[in-house]
Amino acid sequence: MSHPTPTFPPGRDLVPLETAPDASEIPVVRRIRRQVAEHLTRATRAHESATGTVMSADEQRATTRRLITTALDDYAAEEMNAGRPPLRPDVESRVARSVADMLLGAGGLQPLLNDERIEEVHANGCDQVFVRYTDGSRVQVAPIADTDSEMVELIRRLAADAGRAETGGEGGEERRWDRAAPILNLQLPDGSRLHAIMSVTQRPALSIRRHHYIKVTLGELEQLGTLNPVLREVFTAATRARLNTLAAGRTGAGKTTFLRALASVIAPTERIVTIEDTYELALNADKVLHPDVVAMQSREANVEGEGAIDMSMLFRSGLRMSPDRVIVGEIRGHEVIPMLNAMSQGNDGSLGTIHASSTAGVFKKLALYAAQSPERLDPPTTNLLVAESVHLVLHLALTDTGRRVVTSVREVVDADGLTVASNEIFRPGPDGRAVPGAPPSTRLLNTLVQAGFDPALLDEARAAPGGGWAS
Repeated sequence: MSHPTPTFPPGRDLVPLETAPDASEIPVVRRIRRQVAEHLTRATRAHESATGTVMSADEQRATTRRLITTALDDYAAEEMNAGRPPLRPDVESRVARSVADMLLGAGGLQPLLNDERIEEVHANGCDQVFVRYTDGSRVQVAPIADTDSEMVELIRRLAADAGRAETGGEGGEERRWDRAAPILNLQLPDGSRLHAIMSVTQRPALSIRRHHYIKVTLGELEQLGTLNPVLREVFTAATRARLNTLAAGRTGAGKTTFLRALASVIAPTERIVTIEDTYELALNADKVLHPDVVAMQSREANVEGEGAIDMSMLFRSGLRMSPDRVIVGEIRGHEVIPMLNAMSQGNDGSLGTIHASSTAGVFKKLALYAAQSPERLDPPTTNLLVAESVHLVLHLALTDTGRRVVTSVREVVDADGLTVASNEIFRPGPDGRAVPGAPPSTRLLNTLVQAGFDPALLDEARAAPGGGWAS
């Protein structure tokens, strides 16, 4: 399936950010930022000396904003004493906002993160910045920093803030980003996922992926056009029936969002363990729908090269926590064997995502991961394990218009040596959207019916124009 063609403004002109200061205001921003930073450092040290405690985040924010106001007042007085006009109110507002973003927010990234239309941000150095909007269009925008060095410092500060946030402000995990540890993964306060790399690239680079649907249901995905009514009912019944399900697709296809929607069907009484490379699922954010969630995240080694915790280790630990369901944010390596073993030994209802170009390609990817794992499973053994573990595989893709849709659903039936026997019960239609394909097995259909699925919906979808999709 083809993907939306990137579009750029004529002549590759930069798209200005509404809240960014123009070139003439940059010196003022730098001056005010430097002055406020110096005063803030003295204020925090004085607070710690007087109270014996570190200034809280709320106090630091309030102090910073007060210092910005004072610094701007002093600057205005200085300009008038010199016979020059003070900053216009709109300019002063931009300068204040920019300084606050640099000291409290995400610096030059903050205007992009404030724009709800932006879905992805990619920076190849400080000044080659591109964004992808929710409608699929891509444009180049203004720089996020004045120099690559400032960009590096900005990302390091975000990494430090993320480490503190994970532990409520105290004792945060060390988040290195330097020549010895050139790759960084973290979650920003708004839930966005940041990946940054340096040293092994000519210039520092970052990518940010934003999740606009932290809380989402299958019904809402239907309204967005990701599902049609029969698919919604199939996945609702499959989740209630505790079928182990994997969601496949390319980066940005909506796999994590789909997992959240599947999880919305899970009863609040169930205990869930989530395992991720970087926190993204955020099921524990909804204490009403999911009151009993243990969110686990892998960890890289420390400066001494010790303390690394990979997802395989987390999976084994998670199973000791008596979960009703285990949800894996992304299967990407050694964790595949403990995950499949857990699914085949009674932890039904588990969910996960995997990068694959089709539902059939999922089985090849699982075999590849298993062959690379410490267990070194051969393909026939892996296929037997997959047949005993996985019930359904679905694939998500982007249409030419940038819409995320389910393109295929495959039922795992059995294993036959070097292949996994399966039925593609929904296959890609003429426009790529999933339409009814091979009939589901009697076993699967009975399981879905017992969980509330009406089999007449399949017949209706087969007979309906477009396979049950609204035109």
